[in-house]
Amino acid sequence: MLRVTLYRGRACGLCDRAEVLLARIGRRLPLAVEAVDIASDPELEAKYFLEIPVIEAEGRVIAQGRIAEPALAAELEALLAERHGP
Repeated sequence: MLRVTLYRGRACGLCDRAEVLLARIGRRLPLAVEAVDIASDPELEAKYFLEIPVIEAEGRVIAQGRIAEPALAAELEALLAERHGP
């Protein structure tokens, strides 16, 4: 299972879309997605305010802003493959 964090804001259409994309991709890949409202933490808000949505997995940002589903799915598949080896 790949742990994925979605940093999002309130009333953010791109964030809502990113959440839908992750749910859709999660139907075929083993993902554990946690959505974090950046307004809950001043440091996160300062860091990501102009970047949201931000998707992080394996400790690194893999997508942000306008996110294309095929590119996101490919990145998540690659991370899962790295984890499980060839």
